[in-house]
Amino acid sequence: MNSLNVREMSQLKNMVRLGGNLFQRTRCSYFPKSLGDETPRSRNRMFDVISPSDLIDDLCPLGSLEVRGPNPSDNHLQRADGSGRIVLSGSDNGTRIVDVFQRSPVRIMFPGSGGSAVEEAVLINTAGGIAGGDRLECSVTALANASITVTSQAAEKIYRALSEPARITTKLKVCGAAKLAWLPQETIVFNSARLSRETEIEVSSGAELLALEWLVLGRAAHGEEMVGGHITDSWRVKQDRRLIWADSFRVTDEMFPHLHRKALLSTHKALGTLIYFGPCLDKRLEFVRDIVPFLGCHCAVTSVGGLIVVRFATEVSSDLRHALRSFLAQFSRELGPGPFRVPKMWSC
Repeated sequence: MNSLNVREMSQLKNMVRLGGNLFQRTRCSYFPKSLGDETPRSRNRMFDVISPSDLIDDLCPLGSLEVRGPNPSDNHLQRADGSGRIVLSGSDNGTRIVDVFQRSPVRIMFPGSGGSAVEEAVLINTAGGIAGGDRLECSVTALANASITVTSQAAEKIYRALSEPARITTKLKVCGAAKLAWLPQETIVFNSARLSRETEIEVSSGAELLALEWLVLGRAAHGEEMVGGHITDSWRVKQDRRLIWADSFRVTDEMFPHLHRKALLSTHKALGTLIYFGPCLDKRLEFVRDIVPFLGCHCAVTSVGGLIVVRFATEVSSDLRHALRSFLAQFSRELGPGPFRVPKMWSC
C-alpha cells in the first residue's frame, strides 16, 4: 500500500470527522417511547433520521449565501412556472375542445368525455401545492354557444413563504351566447404564506358567467391560526372591454392581529366571493336574496355594474362548502340545464 502524504491524511481525517458529526447529530424519532431506557447509542443508526438543517451545517461548514444569508429569499430556491389554456366552442353535438395548452405543474383533464360533448374541465396542480415565488396562470375562453364547467381536482394549498408571494392569475373570456362556470375548490392559505391572486374576466353581451373563488385562512385540521402573512385577492370584470367591477381583498402582517374584530372578519376563517353575469338580472337577484338566509352561513348579495355579487363567510370551511353546494343546487334549478351546478369533482 502506498503511503499517504500529509495533505491526503488531512482530507481523510476531515471525512471521518464529518461522518462522526452526522451520526452524533441524528434523531431517533422513528423509535416508539415503549423502548424504555434504551439510549440512542445502542440503536441501529440505519434507521435514524437526520435533520436537513444538520446536513446543511455539516456539508456547508463555511455557510452559503443562499442558506445562511441575513435575508433568505424564495428566489434562491427552484420555483414553479406553470400555465394552462383551454379554448372551447359550441357545435351541433355540444361543446367541443378547440385548443388545449398545459405546462407543468398545471394539467387539464376532461373526465367522462369519451369523445362525446365536453361538460366539465378539471385543473390539476401536480406539484401538490404552491410555494412562495411560484407562478401559475390559467385561461379559459368559451366561444359562441359553448357551455362548460371548470373546477379543480382538490383544494389548492399555499405554503409558508420566505419573501416572495405565490402568484396566481386566472383569465376568463366568455363570448356571445356562451356559458361558463368557474368553480374551483377552496384555496387554503397556510400561516405566514404569501399570495397574490388576480382574476381577470371579459364577458360579452348575451353571454352567461358564474365565477367563484374562496379562501380558507389556516389549516383547521392542524389547529393552525393564521397570525401572519400577506394576501392580495383581486377581481377585474369587463363587459365589451369596459370595466364594470373591480374588487380587492388585502391582508398584511400588520392586519392579522386585528382580523378578529367584528368590523372585519370576526371569527370567520372561510370566505367566498361569487359573481353572476347574464340575462334577467333583476329576477335572479330577487331569487338569490330569497335563498341566502337559508344557506346556514353569513351571506350578503348585491347588484353592481350589471353583476350579481354574493359574499359568503363561515367559521369553518366545511360549513362554507355546504352553503356553496346548497346555493349551486338551487341556482341551477332556477337557471335550468347548463354548467351552473355543483361540479362532479366536488363529490370525489
